[in-house]
Formats: sequence, C-alpha cells, structure tokens
Amino acid sequence: MAEQLGQIPWLSAVIGFMGGGIFMRVIDKFLPHIHPGLSIDKTEGVKTSWQRSTLLVLAITLHNIPEGLAVGVAFGAVGAGLPSATIGGAVALAIGIGIQNFPEGTAVSMPLRREGMSKGKSFLMGQASGVVEPIAGVIGALFVMKMQNILPYALCFAAGAMIFVVVEELIPESQRKYENIDTVTMATMVGFSVMMILDVALG
Repeated sequence: MAEQLGQIPWLSAVIGFMGGGIFMRVIDKFLPHIHPGLSIDKTEGVKTSWQRSTLLVLAITLHNIPEGLAVGVAFGAVGAGLPSATIGGAVALAIGIGIQNFPEGTAVSMPLRREGMSKGKSFLMGQASGVVEPIAGVIGALFVMKMQNILPYALCFAAGAMIFVVVEELIPESQRKYENIDTVTMATMVGFSVMMILDVALG
C-alpha cells in the first residue's frame, strides 16, 4: 500500500509499527490496571484508589484498543478502495479477533466471580471490557477512509500495538506455570495456524 501511495514501504512500516508499540507503552505506564491473578499491590500505571474489579476490566480494555483499531483499519482500507485490501482479509481478521475475545472476557469474569461478585455482574464486567473494541474499530475505519495516505502507517500501528501486548503481557502470562509451557506453546502455534487458514481462505 505504501508503494502504491508513493511512500518508502520499509520506512512507513517501521514508523507505524514502532508508533503502535510506543503508544501502548505510554498507555500501559499511565492507565491504572491490574492483571488477573495478581494482588492489588501489583497495580500498574498511576496510583489510584480504584477497586480491583475496575482495574481488572481496564487491563483487558487496554488490550482491546489495538484489536479494534486493526479491524477498523482493515475494513477502512477496503472502503477506501485500495486494491491490496480485500473484504475477505478484513473478515478473516474480524473472525480471528472475535475468537480470541472469548478467553479475554473470561479472564475478566472468572477472577471477579472468585472474588464474590454475582454471576450476572461478572459477566457484564467481562462484556464491558470489550466495549472499546467496536469504538476503536469505527474510529480506525473513519480515519483511514478520510486520509488514505496514513493507511500504511495505521495498519502497521495496529500491528505494533498488538505485538507489544503479546510480547509484554500475553506470552509471559501464559508461561508463568512451567508445567503448562508445552501446552501453551502448541496453543500459540494453533492460533497462528487458524489465522493463516482464515487469511488464505477468505483473503
């Protein structure tokens, strides 16, 4: 896309990718949140008196911002009429993000339920953590449809933000228990395979 728009492809990719990672680092540093399974004294971000439940929801919400952006930008690229963007590819990405939202919502709901919150409220809090995703999606789509020149940067920005979350949070979290390392590594491989199949089949 960058080449079609007269940009230097590798430079657009690096600027967008690093911009996404830096954006997530800044949010991670300042937004108060706590990760599932950790005690309240392990709160990250600015110090606050917010309840543990709020901090848990914010942790997952933080992760959902780049996911929503990625889906929105993908559909925005199709709407902008760029030949390298396909509706199949955008749908594949949306399905993949949707699949992994199930365990994300559970990662919020289950700890809250263990802490004594009602089933209904725990479920709603899990849902609330995903509200930011369609909002970020709409913003991403509108942004790139109005300003096509930033599309390569926007796609790489979303990728950089997601890779930041995977490397900084998800992989270490999944391998905290040594006895599960083989299982979670294979699950990661399966996840990549599912996304590859969706991309090839629908792209």
